[in-house]
Amino acid sequence: MADPAFVDRFRADLAALTGGASERFGIAVSGGPDSLALLLLAHAAFPGRIAAATVDHKLRPESAAEAAFVGEVCAGLGVPHAVLAADRAIAGNVQAQARALRYRLLAEWAETQGVAWLLTAHHADDQAETLLMRLQRGAGLAGLSGVRAINGAVLRPLLGWRRAELARVVAEAGLVPVADPSNFDESYDRARLRRRLAEALWLDPAALARSAAALAEAEAALDWTAGRLLDERVRRDGDAILFDPAGLPAELRRRILLRLLAPAAPPRGDALQRLIAALEAGGSATLAGMKCEGGPVWRLAPAPPRRKS
Repeated sequence: MADPAFVDRFRADLAALTGGASERFGIAVSGGPDSLALLLLAHAAFPGRIAAATVDHKLRPESAAEAAFVGEVCAGLGVPHAVLAADRAIAGNVQAQARALRYRLLAEWAETQGVAWLLTAHHADDQAETLLMRLQRGAGLAGLSGVRAINGAVLRPLLGWRRAELARVVAEAGLVPVADPSNFDESYDRARLRRRLAEALWLDPAALARSAAALAEAEAALDWTAGRLLDERVRRDGDAILFDPAGLPAELRRRILLRLLAPAAPPRGDALQRLIAALEAGGSATLAGMKCEGGPVWRLAPAPPRRKS
């Protein structure tokens, strides 16, 4: 049985994300210490209201046995468990491809189970690592917001928890978690950063995670403001879109322009910045299939088809 104080804390953290709604939860469990702790806490806090799934990416010979181990733990708890096997080979950027596959399989499973929310075990140390990685890559505000506590039907109730706290939950349950060697493989950026972060005792991962949460709130506020400004600053003229950028801060101009250009597939940052510079200078440019003209009011219209040579 998990520490009652931890269980109460987990219940409150999850209620803060769901509004206290009484729902069934799906738990993504790899067998590592973080996801095992999530499983144990969720089972203790919401008995009879959870189901678990393990994705077998088939990247390592041990993966089937690890999934079976999670099944045994779930059976001991009386929690329904499913193994979701990869249905295609993973190539290229292995971590990115595996992540995309994992979330697709989990979403499909959650729908069949009728669970309202899918819980994953991302925690404060993960958040700190994500923030530092994205700082290193020069990310903007959206990237620096880190891992979102709520992302569609995916909830991450452990973002305020430390890795050591979750390891304690697992140890007190008498379980030996799966050790994924990729977590220590320094050919991956995250593994290298994790080691350096552990060595930098002056850095506080919990404080970094709080900063990421504050940045996420700022990102949400700016996105909300940009949505409101669309009604005030944008109008249609036939096939053209007219946008009045006068007096708006650069970031809000950028966000509104992004929404107007390609809401489903936004252009790369450098290309967008070049376009904005051209429009601010009163020039014109084409991006994302739209011909854009500067001036006091920016005009966007579908670009004419290119002439065949």
